[in-house]
Amino acid sequence: MEIFSDLRDFLDKGGDVLYAILFLSIWLCWLILERYYYFLRENPHHVAVVTTVWEGLEDKSSWFAEVERKKLISQVEIEMLKNLKIIPVIIALLPMFGLLGTVTGMIQVFDVMAYLGSGNPRAMADGVSAATIPTMSGMVIALIAIPFATQLDRRYKKEFKTLTQALDIRS
Repeated sequence: MEIFSDLRDFLDKGGDVLYAILFLSIWLCWLILERYYYFLRENPHHVAVVTTVWEGLEDKSSWFAEVERKKLISQVEIEMLKNLKIIPVIIALLPMFGLLGTVTGMIQVFDVMAYLGSGNPRAMADGVSAATIPTMSGMVIALIAIPFATQLDRRYKKEFKTLTQALDIRS
């Protein structure tokens, strides 16, 4: 239980913005894990179902077959893209929230300086830590998440290409 106490102390030192960064981080982790689960477990099933439907069609060269092919591809693509585009948005927001924490921490420093003057460095230390901790947290979490987002995007492109090749009109 000491870890929760340490986490609470860290969040208190970073100011209120750090709670928003924590929320965004948990949401980002959830989205990344959900997308990995989809691509590893559910996508192969969706592709198999769509491929079976496509293989069941007798005519694969008519206008109707092309429309059916596009429909089948779109159905799987919608599932592949679900929550995938919000991951880079959250990654971009994390450093922005860190900068917001910097601004609020510096406001604390200036408030202390206005009341106590600049001769009391201990009083200013809380504001300085509140300014640097959110910036560091937002940047670190964003940097850690970028490779996962890139890998998921590559996985989407690979799976989409495989799907379009599997539903070839000439088959």
